[in-house]
Amino acid sequence: MTPLRPPVLFPLFAKVTTIPGIGPRLVKLVERIAGENVVSLVWHLPTGLLDRRLSPKVGEAPPGKIATLTVEVLAHAPPPPRGKVPYRVTCGDATGKITLVFFRGESDYLERILPVGEQRVISGKVEVFDGRRQMTHPDHIVPLTQIDDIKRVEPIYPLTEGLSPKVLDKAIRASLAKAPELPEWLDPAYLQRQKWPSWRDALRLAHAPQADDDLEPTTPARARLAFDELLSNQLALALMRLKARVRRGRSLLGDGRLRAKVKAALPYALTAAQDRALTEIFGDMASETRMLRLLQGDVGSGKTVVALLAMLAAVEAGAQAALMAPTEILAQQHFETLRPLCDAAGVRVEVLTGRVKGSARNALLAGIADGAVQILIGTHALFQKEVEFHDLGFAVIDEQHRFGVHQRLELADKGTGTDVLVMTATPIPRTLTLTAYGDMDVSRLDEKPPGRMPIDTRLVNLERLDEIVGAVQRAAAGSAKVYWVCPLVEESELVDLAAAEERYAHLATLLGANVALIHGKMKPAEKDAAMASFSSEGGAAVLVATTVIEVGIDVPAATIMVIEHAERFGLAQLHQLRGRIGRGGRPGTCLLLYAAPLTATATARLNILRDSEDGFLIAEEDLRLRGSGEVLGTRQSGLPEFKLANLMAHGELLAAARDDAKLIIARDADLASPRGQALRTLLYLFEQDDAVRTLRSG
Repeated sequence: MTPLRPPVLFPLFAKVTTIPGIGPRLVKLVERIAGENVVSLVWHLPTGLLDRRLSPKVGEAPPGKIATLTVEVLAHAPPPPRGKVPYRVTCGDATGKITLVFFRGESDYLERILPVGEQRVISGKVEVFDGRRQMTHPDHIVPLTQIDDIKRVEPIYPLTEGLSPKVLDKAIRASLAKAPELPEWLDPAYLQRQKWPSWRDALRLAHAPQADDDLEPTTPARARLAFDELLSNQLALALMRLKARVRRGRSLLGDGRLRAKVKAALPYALTAAQDRALTEIFGDMASETRMLRLLQGDVGSGKTVVALLAMLAAVEAGAQAALMAPTEILAQQHFETLRPLCDAAGVRVEVLTGRVKGSARNALLAGIADGAVQILIGTHALFQKEVEFHDLGFAVIDEQHRFGVHQRLELADKGTGTDVLVMTATPIPRTLTLTAYGDMDVSRLDEKPPGRMPIDTRLVNLERLDEIVGAVQRAAAGSAKVYWVCPLVEESELVDLAAAEERYAHLATLLGANVALIHGKMKPAEKDAAMASFSSEGGAAVLVATTVIEVGIDVPAATIMVIEHAERFGLAQLHQLRGRIGRGGRPGTCLLLYAAPLTATATARLNILRDSEDGFLIAEEDLRLRGSGEVLGTRQSGLPEFKLANLMAHGELLAAARDDAKLIIARDADLASPRGQALRTLLYLFEQDDAVRTLRSG
C-alpha cells in the first residue's frame, strides 16, 4: 500500500537523485552511507568539524594550520613531459607568496580554475618546504564571490570510498534547504522546559557545529532530534498495542490433558523460568483481552517447549495454533522437534512452506480449513490468502529476522481474537526491549534446561589457521561434528559467499566428501541435502557456512564451532552461533579466530564472550561498549536502527518519550486534535507508516 504521506513531507521523501550533483555514479555511494531519500541525508549528522575561519595575509599564514587565503594567481609551472615532479602554481598577495602543489595535476583543468592575473580564495593546510610556504592540493579553490561559503566551520561527515567530502557536504546542504517548516508536535511546556529549538532549527544547528561541544549527543539541537525519533518509535508501538488490545480477545482455558502428556514425554523437568513464563502466558490466554507477549530466551533456554505447551492450551480449548518461523530450514526443524511430542499427545501438527506444492498443498490447506490440522508450522507462506484457518486462536512468531509489526497483526487477523506470542533468541538489553517491543508484555527465560553443557570459548590468532585446520581434521577423523563459520566480509551476501566457497574448497582438498557447504543463496533442496548430511551419523563431519546457521539450527552431535574473523561479528551474533554447539549432553569448544591487531573495544568484546555464557549479560555489555547503533547486529535481531538517538546517551529521553506516548494515547488515541495531527506528521517523518495505518483502519 502506498503511504498517504502529507504533501508537506514530499520534498524530503524525494529520491536523492533529485539533488543537484547526485547522478547515477554517486547515487549508490550516497545510498550506501545514508539512504535513498532526501530525508536520509538530513539525518546524516556530522561527526567532526574543520574551522576554515582563519583568514590571514599570506606572509602571516601559520604553518601547520588550516587557513583560507585570498590570493592573486602569479604563475604556472607544469612538470616536463614524463617528469616526476608535481605541478606548481605560484600565488601571493602584498605580504608574500605561496606555492600550490598538485601531484598528477592536469594543465587544462588547473589553468581554468586558477587563471593567471585573477584573484582566488584557497583553503587548506599551510606547510613550509625549503623555507617557502606551500599548500598541497587545496581543499577549496573558488572565486572571491564564494568566500563566505568557504570561510566557515565546515562539518565533517562519515564517508564511504569514492565519495568526496565536498560533494557530500554540498548534497547535505541542498537537502537541508528542502526541509520544510513543520507543525510543532512536542508538548509546549516540555519544549520550553528543555530549552529546545524547533524541529527545523534543531536540524540546521546540528549540521552547523561551531565547536567540538556541538557534536555531543546532549546538545539541545541533537537531544531534540533524538527525542523526536524516540517519540515516533514509542508512539507507534503504543498505537499498535492499543489496536491489539481494543480488538476483543477470547478466553482460551484448556483442561491440561494434552500438556500433561507432553510433559510426561519430555526427558527432563521444566525449569523454574519456563514454569514462570507459562504461568504468565496462561494468565493472558485466560483473560478476555488479546495477548501480545514477547518470550525472550537465551540460546537453548527452552523457548520452543514453552511455545508448544502454550499452543496445546489453545488446542485443548478447541482452537488451532500456528508457529511462524523466518526460514524454511527453521520451520522444518521446529516441525521435526515438535512432531514426536505432538504424536505423544495425539495432536496433528503439519508444516507449510513455499516448497509444499500440488496435491499435497491442496490436501494440507483443506486440513487447515476444516480444523483437522491442529498446529501449523510455517514461514511467510502462512500470510497467503489461500491459507484459511478453521479457528486460529493462538499464533507464535519466531521473530528472529524482523517480521514487521504489521505482519504480526496480519497473522493474528487470520483468526478471531487471536493471542500472539513472539519469541526471540536474541537476549536484548532492557532499554532496547522498550524500543523494539514496547507494545508487548515480556517474559524472560534466564535459565538453561538440564543437559546443556558448558562451552569452552577460546580466542585464537588467525596466524595459527593451519594449526586449527589440523585440529579440525583430527576431530573429524574421530567422528566429531564441526561448524566452520566464514567471516562477514561486508554488507554483501555475494562477498560473504565467496569467502565461504573459498574455505569450503580449501577444507575439501583435505577432508574430501567429509565437508558440506551451506549459504543463503542455495536452493532449498541443496540446503536440505547439506543439513541432512551434516546431521546424520556417517555424513559430513564439517559444515562450512555463512551466518545462515545462526538461527535455530539444531544438530545435537555438533561439539566444535570455528568462527573466522570473529572481530567482525556482533557480540549477540557470536553468542547465537556459539549456541549451536553443546546441545547433545557433551561439552563444546568454540574457537574465535581473530586478525591482529585488535582495537581495545574489539578485545573487550571478545573477552566478554570468552568469559561468559549469559546472553543477557553479554547483550548489556555489548550495548555499553558499542552504543545502540550497531548493538546485536540490528539486521539480525529485528531491532529498530536509530539514526539520531543513542540509547546510552539518551536513555532518560527514551523514558520521557514512553511517558509522553502513554499520555497522548490516553488523551487523544485517534490523534485528531491539532497536536495529534502534528504527531501524525512526525510518524510519517520517521516512516512509522504501519502505525498511521492502524489509525486509518480503525
